[in-house]
Amino acid sequence: MKTVNLTDHFLIAMPAMTDPYFAKSLTYVCEHTEQGALGVVINKPIEMTLKMLLDQVGIEFGAEQHAEELVHFGGPVQMDRGFVLHQPLGEWMSTLAVNERVALTTSKDILEAVGRGQGPYKLLVSLGYAGWAAGQLEQELAQNAWLTVPASATVIFDLPWEQRLPAAMQLLGIDFASLADGAGHA
Repeated sequence: MKTVNLTDHFLIAMPAMTDPYFAKSLTYVCEHTEQGALGVVINKPIEMTLKMLLDQVGIEFGAEQHAEELVHFGGPVQMDRGFVLHQPLGEWMSTLAVNERVALTTSKDILEAVGRGQGPYKLLVSLGYAGWAAGQLEQELAQNAWLTVPASATVIFDLPWEQRLPAAMQLLGIDFASLADGAGHA
């Protein structure tokens, strides 16, 4: 199968996706190599604010910015660990630069900075991530489980969570309601 790099792309779950973790999901792919892929679901908030999360992990929250932002379910892998998508990149202890505008950080120092009001001005915090073994994502694509489109930071950071999936579909020029559950083959 031809290898494609979907780093900095959205994965849009097709309507036939029945996996409860990914049904109606929009996933941002942070890294896609021959060894596999890593992404974060960006449209499934959980009943926890960022302030609540920081309180839980013992980080003082003195800034009001981001306090009421919802934490998201990022995926079924390491659901007890925080993952922060953010702009600008900054200099954190454990950061994966997805591109020159967006990074994924897993170190606690970014959360401490957010608590002090010194963190990135745009962020999305999730618990867990989505991971695929080598060739697994390509196989799911071949089975028509996902649509892909180059990602937009505006969709990630500037839209309310419930508008992200329709906005990603608009990047493709497709209305989600018009997708059929099954896949056709010519």
